[in-house]
Order: sequence, then structure tokens, then C-alpha cells
Amino acid sequence: MTTTTNSSKKMTISGAEAIIHCLLAEGVDLIYGYPGGAIMPVYDELYKFQDKLTHILTRHEQGATHAAQGYARVSGKVGVAIATSGPGATNLVTGLADAQIDSTPMVCITGQVGRHLLGTDAFQETDIIGISTPVTKWNYQITEASEIPEIFAKAFYIARSGRPGPVLIDITKNAQFESLDFHYEKCTKVRSYVPTPVASKESLSEAAALINAAKKPFIIFGQGVILSEGEKELKDFVEKSGIPAAWTVLGLSALETSHPLNVGMVGMHGNYGPNMLTNECDVLITIGMRFDDRVTGNLETYAKQAKVIHFEIDPAEIDKNVKTTVAVLGDAKASLRDILPLINENSHLAWLEQFHNYYEIEYKEVIKNDIYPTKPGLTMGEAIRILNEKSANKAVIVTDVGQHQMIACRYAGFSQTKSNVTSGGLGTMGFALPAAIGAKMGAPDREVVAIIGDGGYQMTIQELGTIFQNKTAVKIMVLNNEHLGMVRQWQELFFESRYASTVMSNPDFVKIAAGYDIEAARVSERDQLAGAIEKMMAHEGPYFLEVCVENEHNVFPMIPTGASVSEIRLK
Repeated sequence: MTTTTNSSKKMTISGAEAIIHCLLAEGVDLIYGYPGGAIMPVYDELYKFQDKLTHILTRHEQGATHAAQGYARVSGKVGVAIATSGPGATNLVTGLADAQIDSTPMVCITGQVGRHLLGTDAFQETDIIGISTPVTKWNYQITEASEIPEIFAKAFYIARSGRPGPVLIDITKNAQFESLDFHYEKCTKVRSYVPTPVASKESLSEAAALINAAKKPFIIFGQGVILSEGEKELKDFVEKSGIPAAWTVLGLSALETSHPLNVGMVGMHGNYGPNMLTNECDVLITIGMRFDDRVTGNLETYAKQAKVIHFEIDPAEIDKNVKTTVAVLGDAKASLRDILPLINENSHLAWLEQFHNYYEIEYKEVIKNDIYPTKPGLTMGEAIRILNEKSANKAVIVTDVGQHQMIACRYAGFSQTKSNVTSGGLGTMGFALPAAIGAKMGAPDREVVAIIGDGGYQMTIQELGTIFQNKTAVKIMVLNNEHLGMVRQWQELFFESRYASTVMSNPDFVKIAAGYDIEAARVSERDQLAGAIEKMMAHEGPYFLEVCVENEHNVFPMIPTGASVSEIRLK
């Protein structure tokens, strides 16, 4: 049973039109998609409602899902993507999986063959419900028009509530043509579904006692802070407690990178100090993160000396990977707000100094060479440093997956939240270009820069057509090392430099951009780099900049797979 509110007047309309009214009732004004036979009735209604609902025609259904993800990540709204049956539906699966593991609220709508043809292997029929079940928070197949209002209301509620995620609704063609007496009420509760637990007073008191008694406490914050809109509460908590805080890849930008208690990034290519000192802290306070293997390294050696406090909204994450001492089960914003009065004002200057000492070592051994190189050949790190300068740390940066992603997460500066958009858990090459389109449409007043490797760029390069058609003012900076850089790095370090299928023979990217009427340039000399990035940022419309970087530059520090976080390598 579903509890509902916000009733509307009844009217007799087609199922296809009902879908449009459902979207409008949920505050949707922008969707991404690609038409086809089984979803054509809905597209016919979209044509009639162009003044109220904007449809962005992407060049591939996967591009539609990533654009919806980018839109959701910067706007805080539910992203919406739509596709036809068969291959149209299956092309959504990568985006669904990406949104599921990265907790991105999204509703995907697919057309389906008529109810009487289900299970007959009809043209463009596929079991998208069965296929998508493992990679969605919820899915449902509508076979009658009368189901549409309740299922859509439930879908949006599930997608945005608690730990967000993707929902898929599959709609048979007959349901789109059938008539129904339309009446829409928003969903506010689903039986047996408790999306947002409330932290108990006992857990908050136990956590506060551990924090107040700690000598070497350490905070790791993740995307849960951003999803709960708890950035202010996190900052208040960090400043009152005086505890050093580090971010996960998806937590980046929840706390401004220049904050004196922000000590950097944890994980495989994170900063030296946060990784090393994870295994020296006495209390580890984790907020809205899930102890991903790229963060923990070898679980047998991860923070065994520490008492672990886990602030988490999803009960399934508690004790899944790391055994907790105290689990604070609830919304991050609410839990941080409620624990703040229980926390003593404190400072941990000697402990903080240890992070600074490790940073000095890392700066000398790695960072200086990355961002202020003296050898010939451009580096990704110096491109990010100059981008920070030219954007005043205010841009939304959307990254793909690979070396450029880790370099950007390490060196990009952020002064406001919802500024880092990347594929974290799934690691989807091809994510950045369409996600940047969605991010720009979700935050039109902000500068959006897609930073992409030459490999991932070509996986969804067709979305330049979406930029061209919509004049989307995305800045695209391809860091071209003519390799699948991260795979090549692993081959160098662990496979005796056998570069199996990682060398890229690339086309002329500047000419391709010009073919889409996008202003474009290429830079390969250090004395041209700052001017080229400044020109890109000053340009009013979309802009493409290819930065030709060193072919075999590696990303360090690095924790080898299966190693302890304290076995992090600087070279």
C-alpha cells in the first residue's frame, strides 16, 4: 500500500499523456532520451507539451543516462531518461549500474512491446525488468494504463528518498494508448520501506564519548554528506572538534579543499598522510561513505588499531566491509546536527602536524613534479593547476575514468559543493562528456569543465552532436597521452611494461570538434598552456581544448591492489 498526498482533479486521458502529467507533477522540466517505436506514443505527447517539458535528444541512450546523472548530481533533483524497447532499453543499463553504485537519483522510462506480445520474442522485445533488476533500486513493468499514476509516484519517491538510486519503469505500448481517469497524488510512504532511519540517542552519545576521548581522531567523509545536504553540519563538526578530515572521491567538494582541517584524499591514489595515518588514528569517524575497496586496500590490515564510528543511512553498509564500534544509523545532515552539542570544542595540533609532515614529503616527491614540472612535456597536474587559477576554484569539474580522473581529484580546487562529478564505483569510461552536458543544464549559471582522457572521450564522442544541437556551453579539455593511461601504468608496474592494446592511434580531435561547430584548439608547449586554458574559460559557448601531455607519466602515490593503505608507494 502507498500513502499519498497532493491530490489533483480527475481527467480522462491516454496513458502516454498521463506519463507527461506525472512528470510535470513531480517537478520535472528536463528529460534526456532517444525515440523509437515502442515509446512513440509518449514522444507524440512530448511534442504537444514542449512549452512545459524540454526533451534533449542525445546521440545514444547511454548518453541520456549519464546526462541525467550529471543533471542530478549538480541540481540535487531526480534525473530522467527515456528510451524505446529492446536495444534502446539495454543501452540504458550501464548508466543504471553507474547510478546505482554511486547513489544517484534517476528515473528511466522504457517503452515495451504490447502486453499480448510479451514473451514471444517480438521485434525489439527484451526482458529489461529482468536485466535491470540487479542495477536498480526498484523497477516495475506497467501493462495497463490505470497503473501509471501510482507507479510513477512510487518511482520518484523511491529514487529520491533515503539513499538515492535509479528506478526503471517499463511501459507496454498498449498501456500508452489506453485511456484512464487520471488522478495523481505524490507518494510519501511505501509499506516496509524505511528510507531514512533516525539516529538513536544511545548511538550519538556513544560516538560523542569516543570522539571526546580520542587523542588521534580522523574523519573520512563521503558523498553521503552531499546527498543529505549536510555540508554546513560537516564543517561545523570538523571545526568544533578540530579533527583532521579527508575525502573519498565522491565526497570531494563537500568541504572546501582550502579548509585548514581538510587534509586531502584517501584511497588508491589519495594523499600520503591520510592513507598512512588511517592505520595510526585511535578513532576513525566515517561519514556517508561505504568503505569501498579502493579506499581500504587490504581489509585485514585496515585501521585495526582504531575504534570505528560509522555515520550511515543504509543499514546494509554497516559492518559490510569494516567492523564498526559504533554505528550511527541515520541521515548524515541530521546525525551531524544532533551530535554537535555533544562534542567538546577541541584541537589536535600535534596530530594535525603529522598530516602536514607527510604532505611535505609527498609534495617534494610527487606533487611538485606533477604541478610544477621542469622536464619537457606537459603533465596533467599542471593543466589542472592552471585550470584552478583560471576558474578561481569555482567550476564544476566532470571527469571520466583513468589517470586524468585521479589527477583531477587530487589537484582540483573547490570552493563550493556539488562541484565534482565523476563515475566512482562503476568506473565508467565515456561518462564525462554526456554527464557534463547534464551538469551544465542542471547548473546553467556555473562554468562546467569536462576533463577527459583520449580513450574515454571516444566512447561517447557522438554526444558532441547533443552539444551542437543545444549550444550547450560545456568546456571540454581532453588530456591526450595517446594511451589508455591507467591500464598502461598498471602494465608498466605489474606486467613488465608489456603494453598490450593500450596504445591509442587517435584522430584529429580539433577537426572533429570543428565539424560540430565547436571552437577548438590544441596545445603541446608549456608556454602556451596558460593562455589556451584562459581562452577556453573566457569563451561564451562550448569549447574544446586538446592538451597533449606526456605519454608515460604515472599517477602517484599509489596503493597496489591487495596492499595495506600504509604500503602506499610514492614512486
